[in-house]
Amino acid sequence: MAAQQTRHRAAGPGRHATLAVGRLVDLVMPPTCAGCGQEGEVLCRECGAGLYGRAGIDPGLPLGLPSDVPLPLLQLEWCGPFSGPVRAALHALKYGGERRVVEPLADALAARWREAGRGGDLLVPVPVHAERRARRGYDQAALLATATADRLDLPAAEALARTRATLPQFDLDHASRATNVAGAFAVRAGWEAAVRGAWPVLVDDVATTGATLVSCATALLEAGAVGVSALAVARET
Repeated sequence: MAAQQTRHRAAGPGRHATLAVGRLVDLVMPPTCAGCGQEGEVLCRECGAGLYGRAGIDPGLPLGLPSDVPLPLLQLEWCGPFSGPVRAALHALKYGGERRVVEPLADALAARWREAGRGGDLLVPVPVHAERRARRGYDQAALLATATADRLDLPAAEALARTRATLPQFDLDHASRATNVAGAFAVRAGWEAAVRGAWPVLVDDVATTGATLVSCATALLEAGAVGVSALAVARET
C-alpha cells in the first residue's frame, strides 16, 4: 500500500492519459523522427534500434574482471551508446522540447531493466536544478522515470533535489566532474520515509563518468536506502 501511495503521489496521470494527450498533439503537430527527420513517428524503427544495442548482454561481469560501475552503485545499466539517433533523440527531448520521445525511450529503459536489472523497488530521477527545470518547463529525467516506472509497475518518486546549480558535465574533464557535483544532491523534505529501507534505482538520460550518479547515490544512502542502482538511456564512453 505504501508503494502504491508513493507511486500515485509521484507519477500523477497514468500512461493512458499521457497517450491520449500525445495523440492529440500528433494531430495538431505530426511527429518527425528525431534521428532521420522522416515524418510519421517521433523515433522510427530504424533509428530506435540503437536503443536496444545492449539487448542480450547479461548484467555484471565475470569474476576476476575489473568493474566500471562506480561505487557505491550496485549496478549501472543503460540501453545503448550515446551516439547517432540515440543522441539525437535525447537532444530533442532536452533541448528541443520534444516530450513525445519519452515514450520510445521509456520502452527501451523498461526492456533493459526487465532483462538485466537486479533488485530495485523505487525509481528516482536524477534531478535538474530548479532554475533549469523552470526554463525548460520540465525535467527530462523525471518524465523518463515516471514513464518507465509505469511500464515496470514500480513506484516513481522525485525524492532528490539538486541543492545547487552545477556546470554541464560535458564541459568538464573527468577529474573535474566529480568535484562539480559533489554534495550537489539531497533527499527532499518529506521523502525520507520513502527512501529509508528502499532500494532506489536512479534514472537519467545519459551516464558518463558516473560522478552525478555517485553523488545522488550517496545522498540516498545517507538517508537510509539499503542500496542504489542506476539506469540510463545511454552511456558516453
